[in-house]
Amino acid sequence: MIEAERRRADDECSARLHVESELAASKESVERLELLVKEYERARFGKRSEKFNPDQMQLVLEDIEIAIAEVQERQDDRARRAGTAPSSRRTRRAARAFPAHLPRIEQVIEPENLECPCGCGRMVQIGEDRSRRLDVMAAQYRVIETVRPRYACAKGCTGVAQAPAPAHLVEGGIPTEALLAQVAVAKFSEHMPLYRQSQVLARHGIFIDRAVLADWMGTVAFHLAPLVERMSVVMKQSGRLFIDETRAPVLDPGRGRTKTGYLWAVLRDDRGHGGADQSWPRKFGQ
Repeated sequence: MIEAERRRADDECSARLHVESELAASKESVERLELLVKEYERARFGKRSEKFNPDQMQLVLEDIEIAIAEVQERQDDRARRAGTAPSSRRTRRAARAFPAHLPRIEQVIEPENLECPCGCGRMVQIGEDRSRRLDVMAAQYRVIETVRPRYACAKGCTGVAQAPAPAHLVEGGIPTEALLAQVAVAKFSEHMPLYRQSQVLARHGIFIDRAVLADWMGTVAFHLAPLVERMSVVMKQSGRLFIDETRAPVLDPGRGRTKTGYLWAVLRDDRGHGGADQSWPRKFGQ
């Protein structure tokens, strides 16, 4: 009896901590969206000296769209865990026609076993499902076409056998994980805005709107959050941390001048102190 009550108390504590974590994440998302909306309102309705030019306006819009997509992905993830259907924002996507000059790589995923359960022999193919996703190589885009043949008993005795569809980071979307990594690195590491990446794709005959790229990045941001949190936890457990702060001028769009920005580099390296912690750098800025 006491053990059952203890387990029930532990379950209630775990559930309460989970709800509190969800509320904190939602509050943070709301605050971020409110800040981005204020920036957008200043850019659109502020004084002439405060307004952004069209290209700078694109930066504000894509930050808002990424934040919205991240919130929507969090809601979809919560719905999937609860066993309910995610929001319909990514369902019923129209088939995209890729440029004919893009290379095609056909991947055929066969079922593990094609022997008919009724014992009549090998199943025969009666059809297939095809899905196309946009992939990227260095300086070359390509289309990966996944084929999943369907098989059935030649005598019609049993059901249909087909390999399950592989999991995708953007469910029902066209980008492969390699393309998502390319867009994320280009934006956050190489400082290439999404609207410029959209222009690069257009030069290859691939027309993907900036808003779609922002939706992808919101999904990536959501799924990378546990990794960032784990890095933070591990760094805080270190015996010694080395931090460097650097000030740098940052453009203040619309005001015609720069403001002071701060860059921080955090490094864990115990090799010079006889420690066992491995070196682990981390950089962030404001």
